[in-house]
Amino acid sequence: MNRRMFSLLVAGIAIAAMLIGASYKQEIEAQKEPFSNPLECKISITTVYDNYQVDPKLTTSWGFGCIIRTPKKAILFDTGGDSSILLSNMEKMNIDPKDIDVVVISHIHGDHVGGLNGFLERNGKVKVYIPASFPNSWRKKINSFGTEYQDVKDSVQISDNVYTTGEMGTWIKEQSLVLNGKEGLIVLTGCAHPGVVNIAKKAKQMLADKNIYLVMGGFHLSSASDSKLKSIIEEFRDIGVQKVAPSHCSGDRCREMFREEYKEDYIESGVGKIIIF
Repeated sequence: MNRRMFSLLVAGIAIAAMLIGASYKQEIEAQKEPFSNPLECKISITTVYDNYQVDPKLTTSWGFGCIIRTPKKAILFDTGGDSSILLSNMEKMNIDPKDIDVVVISHIHGDHVGGLNGFLERNGKVKVYIPASFPNSWRKKINSFGTEYQDVKDSVQISDNVYTTGEMGTWIKEQSLVLNGKEGLIVLTGCAHPGVVNIAKKAKQMLADKNIYLVMGGFHLSSASDSKLKSIIEEFRDIGVQKVAPSHCSGDRCREMFREEYKEDYIESGVGKIIIF
């Protein structure tokens, strides 16, 4: 490749990166427009950490992290396992850590909380919601950044139309997020250790008058048999889950079977995925 062609290639990559960043900014700015009805507000979910990949320019690694944006708050749900990867992916997507208002940690496993310290070094002015079962060492660490935390035992409202399920499960205590969107409920799971069906049912109990529009995140089904996966898919249909976007610990076979069942209502998810509701 001669010098001229190389220069053109570098320039092209730079322009593409600028366009991606500009597009992301436009999407976020559009969400800040005022709405007369809170349920008409736009919500976006951007996956910034995952072992599955949507955007080849971003780094994959075992773990999960996504950013939920509403007109009121920007929420980082889980931080993946490595802060350098988390922050690098955010930078490539033109997301400033200082724009995040709230951090929610689903559970104590390192592939979900491992990036927290590095993130708080960049933005300690957030509020961190952690499961009440976390050891005190985590509270001390969060406080060392001058950061406020809140223990979560039961379901609590984090922001307008954003709720946590509260701690679920016995051996591994985990919280998930429930977003009350215009289309219905959006359920976000970190790893779904308490069972992804149980989490979906809890969301229905919390907001009984709403249907479940989407279940997204780690389904914890990478070692599940076909018969088990079939049973879970049938239960999803029974409780009215309209769309699915499994990633992280869901497993290839899980994703394949959900894709076959849900067809156009299956969303290919992974790092770099942006969904706007």
